[in-house]
Formats: sequence, structure tokens, C-alpha cells
Amino acid sequence: MPTLAVLTAAGSGSRLGMDLPKALVELEGLPLVVHAARRLCASGVVDSLVVTTPPGLTAHVAAMLWSDPGVDRPVRAVEGAGTRQASVAAGLRAGLAERDPAAAGQLPPAGGGAEVDVVLVHDAARPLASPELVRRVVDAVRAGHGAVVPGLPVTDTIKRVAPGADGVERVTQTVDRAALRAVQTPQGFDRALLERAHAAAVHREGDESLAATDDAGLVEDLGVDVHVVPGETAAAKITTVHDLRVAALTLQEAR
Repeated sequence: MPTLAVLTAAGSGSRLGMDLPKALVELEGLPLVVHAARRLCASGVVDSLVVTTPPGLTAHVAAMLWSDPGVDRPVRAVEGAGTRQASVAAGLRAGLAERDPAAAGQLPPAGGGAEVDVVLVHDAARPLASPELVRRVVDAVRAGHGAVVPGLPVTDTIKRVAPGADGVERVTQTVDRAALRAVQTPQGFDRALLERAHAAAVHREGDESLAATDDAGLVEDLGVDVHVVPGETAAAKITTVHDLRVAALTLQEAR
């Protein structure tokens, strides 16, 4: 049964301070979205991709991925929405729908949307998540865990705080970090479970203050268990220029 990957690339990347969307920012000569798509394809467990794009850039991103030799799976590009949750929902609908293959030259998901049984949701802002990590997540879903996220142990001391005077917060608790995990992507799901989670939260997706920041949170809201597999430092999220420099160093060291 096929696995669909929804690759979110619709963010503005304003904190990077550049005049183009984050997914199109180059890392060692390649846009972040291309790095991420290449690694999804290299995993060998992804059969098709849907990429959500900034407004007006769908054709550009699609052409970029179709022409890249490292992206060797069918790709569809769709315009993202105002929140991450809404963008993922749009990508999910597009990836699972039966589409005319000739429409805008885009290819349908391998095997047809109706046959997809596992869905990955991944962020182009984590361009160096390895093929091994992708396989680890998909293998765990196929082993019977309906929702799976990669996570790393938290190494910093964590304090719970309360508001204080003059902007100085008061510590109320030191949190036990042994049971804490910093969650990454790709996140993997049983297709039916992810569809149900998004349907239950559709009323939130248009409001940035209410929309989910990750899809596992939507599954948790259903009362369904989410499971964690080991993450990796290479899957760090790129948010700032410093993060971009660290990612470049990671690539250089890997070579």
C-alpha cells in the first residue's frame, strides 16, 4: 500500500530576514524544499509527494521539483493556506483525491489516492531529516502505531514560570526533563486517523491562535495515543540565519 508525503513549504520565513519564502532559501546551492524532497524520495518508503507552496508559486515549485534528478517520485504542488494546519489539510486533500493526470501537467499519487494507507507530514524547514529517519517513522506506523513522531530528549533545564512585575518572571516549578521530548518531523500517521483528526479540528484551521502547530496534536485531541521514535540532530528546524549556517556546516561535515 502506498505512502503519501505532505511536504509543507508555504511559510514566509520572515525570521530569516530574506526577501523570498523560507522553502526557496538556498542551502549549499539548493532550495530547502529540494533538500527535503530528495531525502523523502531517497528513503525508499515514500510513493508520492504533495508540496504546499506560498501563494502564486505553485507552478514554480512544481517545475523545480519535477526537474530535479533526486526527486524521483510523483509530485503535486498545491497552494498553502493561512495556517500550517490549513496548509496540511489542503495538501492531504490534494494527495488523496483522484485527479486528472493532465491537469497542469501534475502527476497523480502512486496507486491512486484511495489506496494510500500511510501519510507523512514533513516540514521543508527541516531539510536534512535523513532517509533513515523517514524509514524509522514509516516502519513504526506500519507496525501498528497509528501516529508516530520523532523526538529528541530535552537536554536543557526546564522551568515553569508565572508572570512577574516589570517583565521579570517568577519560577514556579523545575520540570523533570527525563520524560520530555523535543518533537520533529516527519510525523507519520494511519491515513484514516489523520483524516479524522483534521475533520474534527476543521473549525480551528483558519485561526492562527487556535490552529495546531503539529498534526500529532490533532490526534492527541481525539484521545488517541501518539508514539515517539528516536529523532536526530540533523532534523533540526531552520528558523534563523544562524540555523541556516549550522545546517550548512552539518552538510559539509557529512561530506
